[in-house]
Amino acid sequence: MIYLTGDTHGSFNRIKNFCKKNKTTKDDVMIILGDAGINYYLGVKDEKNKAFISSLPVTLFCVHGNHEQRPYAIDTYTEIEWRGGTVYVEQQYPNIIFAKDGEIYDFDGKKTIVIGGAYSIDKFYRIIFDYPWFDNEQPSEEIKTYVEAQLEKANWNIDVVLSHTVPIKYEPVEEFIEGIDQSKVDKSTEQWLGEIESKLTYDRWYAGHYHTSKEVDNLVIMFEDYRELKTGNEFIS
Repeated sequence: MIYLTGDTHGSFNRIKNFCKKNKTTKDDVMIILGDAGINYYLGVKDEKNKAFISSLPVTLFCVHGNHEQRPYAIDTYTEIEWRGGTVYVEQQYPNIIFAKDGEIYDFDGKKTIVIGGAYSIDKFYRIIFDYPWFDNEQPSEEIKTYVEAQLEKANWNIDVVLSHTVPIKYEPVEEFIEGIDQSKVDKSTEQWLGEIESKLTYDRWYAGHYHTSKEVDNLVIMFEDYRELKTGNEFIS
């Protein structure tokens, strides 16, 4: 089975409970739609978390968010081929897989492209108080070029898109945090995704980031809910 859920931010007890309830195995895949939070502290805390996750009866497939370092910037990660695309893994934790932006994966016959990254509205808070913040959180121009080239090769026709944030027209403005001046929020990734969405033929688009659950047109924003990729049906957590 292939499941989807939203941000976990380094806390995986709910994933543990889901696995127990649904009797999963490591042959099953749980897609985390960004901000898994597994590579956030880059030290002992992360290693303890990875040890816990490695004991779970599931394989995680993580989209890049904005509260984690990119795996290619961490020495312990290597690239391997998985479901038709390149992924990042650590030898010690083979059931924790990170997607590479722009790769197209085969999820039981569904052509699935991953486009991670987003801007952190808490960027300056994290910098001031010396919490981790990563300057590569948003897609670089190189990543954007690669994503568009991949879509061109696919004739701009994809079954599923997995992203962290959303095309700008789908921003859940009702969930914006009160007091944050949206004119100062960098929305370049959302604008770029909007350009992609306007040209792309797709069946489903799944995203996280906003800590809410919402479905509009063919796009689904997820948080602590669960769906099965094959059917799109929602699970009770």
